[in-house]
Amino acid sequence: MTKYVFVTGGVVSSLGKGISAASLAAILESRGLKVTLLKLDPYINVDPGTMSPFQHGEVFVTEDGAETDLDLGHYERFISTKMRRANNFTTGQIYESVLRKERRGEYLGKTVQVIPHITNEIQAFIERGARLATCGEPDVAIVEIGGTVGDIESLPFLEAARQMSLRLGRNQACFVHLTLVPWIGSAGELKTKPTQHSVQKLREIGILPTALICRADRPIPDDERAKISMFSNVHQEAVISVWDVDSIYKIPQMLNDQGLDQLICDELKLAPKPADLSMWARLVDALGKFENEVTIGMVGKYVDLTESYKSLIESLKHASIHTSTRVNIEYIDSEEIEKDGVGALAHLDAVLVPGGFGRRGTEGKIDAIRYAREAKVPYLGICLGMQLAVIEFARHVVGLDGANSTEFDPMTGAPVVALITEWYDRDGRVEKRTEQSDLGGTMRLGSQRCAIKPGTRAQTIYGDDVNERHRHRYEVNNRYVPQLEQKGMVISARTPTEELPEMMELRDDLHPWFVGVQFHPEFTSTPRDGHPLFTSFVRAALARQQSRAQEMLREAV
Repeated sequence: MTKYVFVTGGVVSSLGKGISAASLAAILESRGLKVTLLKLDPYINVDPGTMSPFQHGEVFVTEDGAETDLDLGHYERFISTKMRRANNFTTGQIYESVLRKERRGEYLGKTVQVIPHITNEIQAFIERGARLATCGEPDVAIVEIGGTVGDIESLPFLEAARQMSLRLGRNQACFVHLTLVPWIGSAGELKTKPTQHSVQKLREIGILPTALICRADRPIPDDERAKISMFSNVHQEAVISVWDVDSIYKIPQMLNDQGLDQLICDELKLAPKPADLSMWARLVDALGKFENEVTIGMVGKYVDLTESYKSLIESLKHASIHTSTRVNIEYIDSEEIEKDGVGALAHLDAVLVPGGFGRRGTEGKIDAIRYAREAKVPYLGICLGMQLAVIEFARHVVGLDGANSTEFDPMTGAPVVALITEWYDRDGRVEKRTEQSDLGGTMRLGSQRCAIKPGTRAQTIYGDDVNERHRHRYEVNNRYVPQLEQKGMVISARTPTEELPEMMELRDDLHPWFVGVQFHPEFTSTPRDGHPLFTSFVRAALARQQSRAQEMLREAV
């Protein structure tokens, strides 16, 4: 029978509930337990797919095509269990499900209320998510409840968790509460009062935490932990100090050193083997032993909020581990390139253009891509980054004036990127554009396999086929591929049935390393294994740096 650990938050958001939950899961998995994680989001949106990255950060895509919270990316990076649609649900999905049942008459004419109908539905979604885990029936399901205690929108989730723990009985569920212990510089001390009030609020609704994870910018002294224990009615050994560190991959060892996993196992009457965190120790050790260093420019329009590119940033960190190369990422606003030119790119060892939507900033990205192509700087384009690379090549190499995507210019005379429904209009021009009515239901989503063309760089990186996750609407237009390939572009991977372009690259005689991918490889990168595409990209950046150094040496001599 699956046992449940509910992770709640207090004081402020963005303290790291997702990292804490994932780290706890990693320790429990290292003890031989089968573990899954679920994320409950209190907003009314059905999913984050149509939300601004400035509001929500990255949208993580699961293998089965669900657009989910970015915390699911942390879950997959920390444990071996893959996430599915059922691992993340929102208030919007709960109410949508309840209303459908009410319309079908499943409540037999009863008045539908938050209690019991909404809270019962939440419990049903939690148990369904655990039941559908890819690891089989899990020993432990860790359930992260979004928001903070005291939020109106979080109350139904907290109440459902309280009811569920009562219904399951003793030793079947427990609660871990994450709070902030701020350092007040003017007073020169850590303040425990916010944590006391947060736990008090939790106890008011009938939830007694088994353990507290106390976030601070420094380790919390024993006397402060004793104070938190006394006023929160939590044993002192269950007051866990988590301080700021330079890598999230140090958190599992930090929690294990303070016995959090053993506290949970004791509370749930589990007796697994001792934790084996040697793999995490090796990763942390590798992070401190870099032999080389490169600088990669990430050219985007959400650079003021790096959470928008969370999986991508982590993928480059994974590549740094597996190449013994420190990767410094410079975030470059594509609109600044539009205004000031590409001078800010001159010192970079490589250029990366990530995915995105909308017209704003695209011309700056195209300028950056042109610079990378002409200056022979290693280039990686992901999703939109691949599409813009095709547009740049079509304009400046093939000579298709005005080449564009119909996403940005609906009436372009050279729609080298377009919706599939727009590909085959007469003479390559689109006479009637497709209306987009339901933005949440018009995308190619989830894992899809594609075949790789032999003898290409793609085959060197991936082998014979690719299975990666997608999140896009527009495709490279096959009508223009012959013209592109005639000038040196290679479509190195396609989907097996529709033959949609999935990867592009430039011939070796035109560029040493220039690759675009329609999918999102960052969603499958893990610190344990890294990812072959990002590893190859970082090695190309290192080769570029070493080549420039040799050139400078020759010039000096």
